[in-house]
Order: sequence, then C-alpha cells, then structure tokens
Amino acid sequence: MSAITTDPRPFPSAAHARGRGLPRVLRGPDADPRWARPALLAVLALTALLYMAGLSRNGWANDFYAAAVQAGTKSWKAFFFGSFDASSFITVDKTPASLWVMELSARVFGLSYWSLLIPQALEGVATVGLLYTTVRRWSGPAAGIIAAGILAITPVAVLMFRFNNPDALLVLLMTAAAYATTRAIESGRTRWIAFAGALLGFGFLTKMLQALLVLPAFALVYLVAGPPKLGRRIWQLLVGGAALVAAAGWWVAIVSLTPAADRPYVGGSTSNSVLQLALGYNGFGRLDGNETGSVGGGAGGGTGGGAAWGGPASVFRLLRSEFGGQISWLLPAALIGLAALLWISRRGVRTDRTRAAALLWGGWLLVTGAVFSYMTGIIHPYYMIALAPAIAALVGIGAVMLWRSRDSVAARATLAGALVATALWAYVLLDRSPDWLPGLRLAILLVGFAAAVVLLAGRWLAGRAATARGRTALLALPIPLALVAALAGPLAYSLDTVATAHSGAIPTAGPTVASAGGPGGGAGGGFGRPGAGGTGTRHFAGGTGARPGTGGLGGLGAHGGLGGARGGLGGGLGGNTQVSSAMTKLLTSGAAGYQWAAATVGAESAAPFQLASGEPIMAIGGFNGTDPTPTLAAFKALVAAHKIHYFIGSNGASFGGGSGTSSQITTWVKTHFTATTVGGVTVYNLARAAS
Repeated sequence: MSAITTDPRPFPSAAHARGRGLPRVLRGPDADPRWARPALLAVLALTALLYMAGLSRNGWANDFYAAAVQAGTKSWKAFFFGSFDASSFITVDKTPASLWVMELSARVFGLSYWSLLIPQALEGVATVGLLYTTVRRWSGPAAGIIAAGILAITPVAVLMFRFNNPDALLVLLMTAAAYATTRAIESGRTRWIAFAGALLGFGFLTKMLQALLVLPAFALVYLVAGPPKLGRRIWQLLVGGAALVAAAGWWVAIVSLTPAADRPYVGGSTSNSVLQLALGYNGFGRLDGNETGSVGGGAGGGTGGGAAWGGPASVFRLLRSEFGGQISWLLPAALIGLAALLWISRRGVRTDRTRAAALLWGGWLLVTGAVFSYMTGIIHPYYMIALAPAIAALVGIGAVMLWRSRDSVAARATLAGALVATALWAYVLLDRSPDWLPGLRLAILLVGFAAAVVLLAGRWLAGRAATARGRTALLALPIPLALVAALAGPLAYSLDTVATAHSGAIPTAGPTVASAGGPGGGAGGGFGRPGAGGTGTRHFAGGTGARPGTGGLGGLGAHGGLGGARGGLGGGLGGNTQVSSAMTKLLTSGAAGYQWAAATVGAESAAPFQLASGEPIMAIGGFNGTDPTPTLAAFKALVAAHKIHYFIGSNGASFGGGSGTSSQITTWVKTHFTATTVGGVTVYNLARAAS
C-alpha cells in the first residue's frame, strides 16, 4: 500500500471556494467542501428523529433509575447522593451523574416519560456530533460523516440513547475525552490533557471504572504522538491524571467523609463504602466474577453472571448471539481498517496523525473489547454501546483513507475484502432471525459482492464505457453499493428497535435472535427483545406475578444462557410494572406522618410502587435485596417509631425474599403482622401488630 496517501483534503481548493457564499451555519469551516455542513446537519437531524420518535412508548424504561430520578426531584439530598428514595434510605448501585442530568430535566419540566428520556436522546445526538468533529479534524469531513452516520444507526446506540441507564452519558463523556485528547495531540497544550482527564473523572461519576477502559489508549497515544518532549509529555499525563482524580474524587470524598447516619447507605456495597462499590461489585468483581450482592449471586469463575447473562467468556463473545446484532455489524471492517491505518503509517514520523488515530480509536476498541470478551462477571448486551464510537471512527477513517488511494491495487483489494467480510457477517447476523425480513440478508450479500467486484474491476469497465459520464458513473458506483451493504442490516435492526417498546433492566436491540453454533453462535438458548414473543413471561423466585409478552426471563437455556427461542431476555427486570389503583390509593392515603409509605425487599420491587404513588418506598437490601441494610434490629426500631407504614410482600417485580437481613425482616413481619391482599399484592400494616 505504498501508494496510499494520508492527505486529509477530500476535494481541491476550488470546491472549497464554491461554498463561501453560503450562510456560515451551512458553510462550516472554510477548508471544508460545500456539502460538508449540510450533510452534518442532515445526519444530526435524522439522528434526533431516530432517537426521539415514539420515545414515550418506552414508558419509564428502567423503573429502578426512574424511581431514583423521581426521588431526586423531591429532595436535594436524594439528588446529591443518588438515593433511590426521597427519604434517602439507600442509593442506587451506581454513582449518580447520569441521574443528575435527568433529575434537572424533571425538576424543570416535571417528571414524565419525556423529561426522563429526552436528555438521553440529546446526549446521543451530541455524541454523534462530537464524533464527527473529532474524526473530521484529522481525516476530513467525509470520514467524519461516515463515522457519525454509523454511530447514529448502531442498534445498541439507538437502544440506549432512548433509555435511562447510565450508558448514554458515559459514552458521551468518553467521546468528548477523545476529542480533548485529539486537541492535545494537535497543540501539545496541557489544558487539553487536563480536560480529557476531567471528562473521564466525570465518567467515573457516571459508571465508575468502565469510564477508565479508554484511559490506556488515550494515555498511550499522547505519550507516542504528543508534540512536546518526552519528559513534558509524561508530566502532562500526570496532570491529566490529577484532573481525573479531582473530577471524580470530590464527590467520593464528600460521601466518604459524611457520617453514615447523615447519608443514605451506599447501595451495592457490603461495607457502606463508595470505594468498595467501585472496586468490588462494580469494579474488579465484574472482571473475575466474584461480585458480592450481584444478580448472578457471586458465583464467579465464569459460572455466574457472566456466563448466564452474556455467554461464556472467549475471543468470540462479541460475535455470539447475545451481542452480535447489538454491535458487531461493522466490527470486521473496523479491524481491517485498523490494520490498514497501522500499515499506512508504519514509516511515519512519531507525530503522524494517521498512526495517532489508529492508536486512539484502535486502542479504545481493543482494550474495551478484550475486557468485555473475557470478563466473567455480570455483563449485559447494552454495555456494547461503549464500543460504538471506536468502531464507527475506524470504519470512517479507514474507508476514506483507502478510497483516496484507490489507484493502488492494494487499497482497492483491502476495501473489497472489507466489503465482502461486512456483507457475509451481516448475512450471518440476519440469519439468526430467519423469519424476520428474510430477503434482506440475501440482498445485502449480493450488493456487497457486487460492490467488491465493481471496485476491483471498475477501472477496466470504465475504460470500455462509451461516454465520459458513463465512466464517471462506473467509477463512483461502489460508493452507494458499499453504503447499502454496510448499513442496511444495522439500520433495519435500529428501525425495529425504535418501533418496539423497551423496558426493564436488560433491554436488547433488534428482533428475537436464535442461538447458533460456532464462533459466532450463542451459548445456548435464545436471546429476545421486550415484547417480542407471546411466550415470554416474567417469573421471579418467590413471586406470583407473570407478565405475558414482555420478554421477561423466559427460563434458562440448555447451557446456562437465559431465555428461550422466543421468550428471551428482553425487558426483564424492572420494566414498567403496573400497580393497581387500589394499591396506589393505599400508599398515598396512608403516607402522612410516615418517612416511608412502605417497605419491600429489593429496589426492583419497590420502584413501581414508588413511581405510582409518588411516596418514598424503602428498598430493603438495595437493588436485589442482598445489601446488609437495614438490620433486623434497625428495622424493628423504625417500625416502633412509626417511620414505615406498610410492608409489601413478594410480587412479580421482585427477586423474592432477598437474603441475609432481608429474609430475617420478611420472616419477622410475617410472624408479627397480619397479611391482607390489595390489588393482588400482599400487604402488612406495620401500625397494627397481629393479635
């Protein structure tokens, strides 16, 4: 590929000059061609439409986070600490930055589906715009547009930018840190390194250690390609590290220094400690499977959460049925693009920007992808959104770089190989849903192979065209064919995602997927979407409720994979559980004078009652009822002091009776208080002891 050029200018200067008569908002920077800014605005407008259309059909999305947002609108203390309830008994099991954004929106516009989810959609549009801006700086607007468009229609991105989990803000902050790192490599200025560190620090306040998975790539690329001398580059990276610690540490310090009696319990931890939560359950426990208080039960060794929720750990995990359709459509093309960029820049100077781009985005992809592939703790399909910006950037940069050098046989062959690999992989992914758009996979395959053939033989065919217009058309024909082959599959998945209601703790994009053998296959069982199959029902240990047609937990697959062929693991836990009007009236009418209108085991059980009533509901044991709070003695004292009015027994939204102190409390309540049934739910009035 020695003939490949790294010149970022896609058009001659005359083309640039033609755009100077346009309004500034449409023209963009003078160095860009006239089509660049209108194309960007069109991509952003279509992204906004894709992320916002029919948004309210997702309802509260994840009840768990929606209830915490509700609490934050009622209490600034709950807002600051990220409490699940307005009385600040316990926090959610994450740091609260993503909640802050939604809570501010809900405080301004009132709590609703839209005020909860619109901030997530806007974060998605901002991420797409930032990716364009970052890629464009070194590789030109064409690469930026391709990268932005790919990110916009990546199925898992469409899913999560319409959802209220923390991942939307996390990916925005990581992309912003990539932009700051790019500016630092251009200028060598310390302030950009510090800004990148601060953004990742705020990312830590969003989803803890996951935000730091990109840190090795960002530090390495600046260490290699930063303009200053080595000693200064090292010093600047230390400044960036200090900025990261400061941006994350101020909140951690305040929580740690606040007496436990004056703040909520840190949910998800075993010792009421933010650091223990960050390093344990939400940190290294995710890597080795030794979580404490996890959904998977802390089985570890690849036999608990990781194996059950995301298939066995292996180099092929991201290609298997659990994750493949969420993120991997263009993963082969991204890896080919990364290899091409590294080869192109092999003789470049230390500060070569082609190599720097490869290290930046390739490091992001390889480090994060390796962690996701081999972690044996809890992993869910929607985590894959963290790979989307890197894949999109590598495909955009690699495609444009190779297209500029299409006079080279090696460049054309590499592009053709990437197209064939992409079309073949799209066929495999679509074949996992054989009854869904059955003709699409064959069409993509034919178009992809046609694009590769025309790309390889285009100049020979153009030489035999009768007119100059015909030659031009033949030479440009691979572009639309390649776009169809590369984007039709993920776009169809994304449109299906937009048209389908998603709720619960474990959403997935696209249609129901059957497992498949081999490297790209699943671990056993199927993997569905919320609302996909009439056979999916939600059953929880100790619960009596079942919701047909919600995806639910559907049962265990033959090899430990969750879900059957049509039920699957879709909306699952905490998804828009309905509460009867009788139960809502009981909670609201009896809340006066009580700190908590009711208590129940687990936040997933408490969330729908809190959302329906607007009153604080104590989530005993935190997210899934296994946190060691409150103790039985503490609960008895709260009941004696008339702080809690009702106790709600196991129900369809609950994991069951919890464990440890949660089960002790449940047993004590059943022994000393009389059960009644309200709206199909078992309730104990804690103000009236059994005779």
